[in-house]
Amino acid sequence: MVRRKVLISGAGIAGPTLGFWLARHGFAATVVETSPEPRPGGQAVDLRGAGRTVVERMGLLSAVRDVRVDERGLANVDARGRRRSSMPADAFGGEGIVAEIEVARGDLARVLYDATRSAVEYRFADRIVALTQDATGVAVRFASGADERFDLVVGADGVYSAVRELAFGPHERFVQPLGGYTSYFTVPDPGDLDGWLLMYNAPGGRVATIRPARDGTAQASLAFRSARLRYDRQDRRAQEQLLRSTFAGVGWRVPTLLSAMADASDFYFDAFCQVHLDSWTAGRVALIGDAAYCSSPLSGLGTSLAMVGAYVLAGELAASEGEPGPAFARYHTVMRDYVRQCQQLPPGGIKGYAPNSSLMIRMRDLSMNMMTRWPMRPMIAAQFTKADSIDLPDYPVRRPVS
Repeated sequence: MVRRKVLISGAGIAGPTLGFWLARHGFAATVVETSPEPRPGGQAVDLRGAGRTVVERMGLLSAVRDVRVDERGLANVDARGRRRSSMPADAFGGEGIVAEIEVARGDLARVLYDATRSAVEYRFADRIVALTQDATGVAVRFASGADERFDLVVGADGVYSAVRELAFGPHERFVQPLGGYTSYFTVPDPGDLDGWLLMYNAPGGRVATIRPARDGTAQASLAFRSARLRYDRQDRRAQEQLLRSTFAGVGWRVPTLLSAMADASDFYFDAFCQVHLDSWTAGRVALIGDAAYCSSPLSGLGTSLAMVGAYVLAGELAASEGEPGPAFARYHTVMRDYVRQCQQLPPGGIKGYAPNSSLMIRMRDLSMNMMTRWPMRPMIAAQFTKADSIDLPDYPVRRPVS
């Protein structure tokens, strides 16, 4: 096989996973990333189902376990910190709301980067600004001014994918808001979490959480229901002010979280949304991960989707000797039902996550306490088992990644 050159945009989770498998299949993989280095911190993500199987096949499960967060479960609390409902991490065989393997997104990205940097070329502090396709390849222009030609280009660059915008069209055609916004940021460990993710709901569809992390820190989140808002995605100060005004007067630990927010180096704010496309490929350009089929944090399946999609795309490209037509067709065939299932939101969607009234908050707490009992248990288990609802092909590899 001619050693095909593949350019991947994005060094988060999907991009390095794709680079790993492409290198194993004999491709020359290059990852371009806008940040100057692998991004640290970020929200906790769970590794479950087929996503965990992909990590096992990469030989990285032990490395991921070494950086996982030791969480005992999720507890919903009232304004005084008293528990109203809870679900331990071992519920549903370790595949419940809090999975058996929870890891900070930045830590998982670092594991993937360390496993691939000797076999995959990384170009940090750069990005794709133009793509021109023809029958044999893709001409790429980078923000640095460089021009280069690749056989294939893959967008693994998130919900607001630059590759998708260049090759498929504007974000508004594909990004579907779900009626709310969320933020994540690292805060000092308060010292009393005892391994539990604590969640507080306030009337008005407002949600505050804090969960244990590693190295003397914790991860906080502030989320709220809202119609679509106009704001600058690059203006952090305005986003922080929006959160302060939205959560003004909310009790529990919220004032402390708002105070710590300004010092966080990994502040993130965005809408709850999903990404839907009729096709994840266009000519010699393909999309994976959130760029192709973001399921939203409400589903808890984004990491599995990203890693499985990368594994399947690389395997199908290898099976077709790098020819995009048959590989992309098979990629759609293998992934379509899995994506559809993973994008199905839990019962209630954002309304269940962020109830508007005190009555609905109490009803949700009652519902959570019943989740591990009949008749609710089978229905809830079906949501968690979606992460494993794909028969992963076994693609033979050409070489190890060292």
